[in-house]
Amino acid sequence: MADNLIDTTVSPKQIRFKPGGLPAAFEVMVVNDSDRFASFQVEVMAAGVDVDRLPDWYIISPEVSTKKPPGDVTHFQVTIVDNPVPGFVGLMNLTVRVFSMELPDEDREVLRLILEQGTGSIPLKLDLPVGEFQEYPANQQEIPVRVYNPSQLETDVTLRFSGLDPTWIVDGTERQLHLPPGGQATETFICQIPDIPQAPSRIYPFAIAATHRHGSPAQVEGILEVLPMGLVKFSATPKQQQIPAKRTWLPNWRSFPVTYTLEFDNHSNLHQQVSVEIQGEDKQECTLELPDKPAELNPGQTAQAATRVQARRHLWGGTKRLSLEAVAMLSDQRLGNTNPTSQVLRLDVYPILPAWLVLGGGVLLLYFIWWLSWLNPNNKLFGHQAAVNSVQFNGMSQNVVSGSSDETLIKWRVDGFFNPVANPEVEEIADTGKAVRVIRYKPIDNNVVAAGLENGEIQLLNLLAETPKLMDSFSFQKDDRVLALEFTEDSRYLFSGHGSGKVLGWDIYQDLDQSLGQLNEEKQPIMELNFDFAVYNLEFIGQGNQNLAVAGRFHQLVILNLGDNSLRKVTYKEGEEGGKDDYIFSMDVAKLKPYLLATADNQGTITIWNMRSCLVDNQSCEILDRWSNGHGGQPVRSVALSNGGCYLASGGDDGRMMLWPLTNQGKRAENYASGIEVGRSLRNQTFKFNSVDINVLKRNILIASGSDDTQVRVRRAKRLQGLGCDRDE
Repeated sequence: MADNLIDTTVSPKQIRFKPGGLPAAFEVMVVNDSDRFASFQVEVMAAGVDVDRLPDWYIISPEVSTKKPPGDVTHFQVTIVDNPVPGFVGLMNLTVRVFSMELPDEDREVLRLILEQGTGSIPLKLDLPVGEFQEYPANQQEIPVRVYNPSQLETDVTLRFSGLDPTWIVDGTERQLHLPPGGQATETFICQIPDIPQAPSRIYPFAIAATHRHGSPAQVEGILEVLPMGLVKFSATPKQQQIPAKRTWLPNWRSFPVTYTLEFDNHSNLHQQVSVEIQGEDKQECTLELPDKPAELNPGQTAQAATRVQARRHLWGGTKRLSLEAVAMLSDQRLGNTNPTSQVLRLDVYPILPAWLVLGGGVLLLYFIWWLSWLNPNNKLFGHQAAVNSVQFNGMSQNVVSGSSDETLIKWRVDGFFNPVANPEVEEIADTGKAVRVIRYKPIDNNVVAAGLENGEIQLLNLLAETPKLMDSFSFQKDDRVLALEFTEDSRYLFSGHGSGKVLGWDIYQDLDQSLGQLNEEKQPIMELNFDFAVYNLEFIGQGNQNLAVAGRFHQLVILNLGDNSLRKVTYKEGEEGGKDDYIFSMDVAKLKPYLLATADNQGTITIWNMRSCLVDNQSCEILDRWSNGHGGQPVRSVALSNGGCYLASGGDDGRMMLWPLTNQGKRAENYASGIEVGRSLRNQTFKFNSVDINVLKRNILIASGSDDTQVRVRRAKRLQGLGCDRDE
């Protein structure tokens, strides 16, 4: 048997230690019996010590010796400063292990440690399993804390919670515990966060202190972040003004400016600064006086901003009906913008000379108005008076329905857009009372239109009725903007997407067969799902109505399986996480190719997807084609696929309507990679296109659009059957 290369001597062989008293020490002498230089280390092990405990109960000096030549001696001093096993009293064996990185051997020696009853002046140990918490207002948050008694005496412990408002802590801020020697317990403080606006969104530091009679106090610290929640309501009083304020029978040369009071009601827990910008094509005809600084809003507060408007009056003639859009902008947009984001301000500017003075020219004026309204379909004497947000063809492309920020829905005759002496407007379907964000025809019969409004309301309108046309009106959460609507193929169910991130399902079967008086006053959704992004579009993908695509803010694209409510997130851009300023504005699916999906975003990117690869083949969703130069890199607000998937229409902030012929595989046709421009906004100005729709009828492709210049347009292009895709669409 080979000799040990390390010779160890421990002195003394027995020591006593009293926790809380003086330290106990012993010496370890190590002799290098090898034939080489070596450095040595010492480790002390105690029976019954928790394997997770650090070796903080003793101190070794030196921690590592210098390299010693053969036969040389190293002296280590080991000092016991704490009880290896808290609460233990009696005899314990300590094993001293000596080893070297340069030698293959190690040596062990055993000594006896006699542990006496300690003095008890040992502080408690506190631990927060979780140090950072996040929660929304009106919710409860559990804050657990672990308390450990390392002394050899049982003790009564008092826990005190501080830092937060004491009224937030359920059952008080103080707890009493009894801990045995070496005992451990977990106590939970329940924090009831107040509702908006008593809980401003910020980080709240807190502390939990523990005191007991046998030692000094201990304390741990953590933070509670109250997350942002709520909205800022935006209203204008009045919305309609006139210059001059009072009309007289005699000429009135005086023209004082009018004042619109813009009110902001902060129903969130965020401090906000609200600034106002006036937009609209009539802005250039007015002199504006806006607030010189943003309105300051603490949670729960209301603030007002006065906007003064002056407009030049004509000497004689008709009344100028001006429309301005007051857009509110929040300093902190973690909850989006105001609700609604804008208010339409109307101003009637009357001529200086009253009507009776120009009565002799009335017949000529009436003829001129008639001539304009029938001969010029772009004239403002009919149609919408504010931005057009949504358009859709009926199934046979005879009519188009449009919805606008002027709170109206209008039905248009398609052939009237191509007849120079015909008025395309058929009728105003409804005055909804709020800005219309989205419209959808009922798929079966096309005799009902669903309209989603700025205030969260959904209206069902019967196109065949005379008056009233309103069949039903319902909402789930007031002022939660309806940004997307989608019917099932059988027209029984309607799904809505909202600015809050909600997706709701509605059973509207009874609404289509009953009168308004027979319907329930309060309609409840049959399904409610909450997403963490504003939902801008909904589309059914694939066969049947099993998979619903949900898209919106943060470049989020999610497939919802309505069978089991499972979610599948689609990677929109590989390697990129969408930010708060990234939006998927629009989606559409080809009716005859239900796995062909088109999307558009505010970076100007249009993408064609093959969704069969991820929904049927269980692979990643395949991108067939993607381009961002179609609208000069500016946001693309809307895309629409023809039924056969051979044509794509798009509209964007560059003020252009584009047509994109596609191949059978869903890619841009090679000869039309830059697209075909089919329309522009009026007056050589750039007004963004908010909505497009496309249909193929006989030999023509029809593209309808709605834009910020209040116009509804229908353009016609020839079909391109020589490309191989459009054969029987």
